[in-house]
Amino acid sequence: MEKPGRMTTLLEVLERLRIKNYANEFVMQDGKFTIGNGKFYDPSDLKIIKTYRFEGDSNPSDSCALYLIEASDGLIGYTIDAYGAQSNHEDDGYDEFLTKIPVQDREEQMIFE
Repeated sequence: MEKPGRMTTLLEVLERLRIKNYANEFVMQDGKFTIGNGKFYDPSDLKIIKTYRFEGDSNPSDSCALYLIEASDGLIGYTIDAYGAQSNHEDDGYDEFLTKIPVQDREEQMIFE
């Protein structure tokens, strides 16, 4: 049985992030993550605080993962990685960069309340 209020779709998670002002998308640029505000982050400046995995309902190649990330300056944002046939990160160093970010998994209640 699904827990009340549990987020089950990518759109639901993105909406919750928007409501909490965490809708900052980290993107790879020049070998680092940025949200486009002029700041660049190395893996040591970041920690993954929650990972969500989504499977495509009609097509397994529609699968993706959303990583909720907190920067050392307190900024919270996310990055989305499509995996399977639809991977959106070929040879830009994204996957290697992501594996260098420490994971400090948190409960959703601590993040969204």
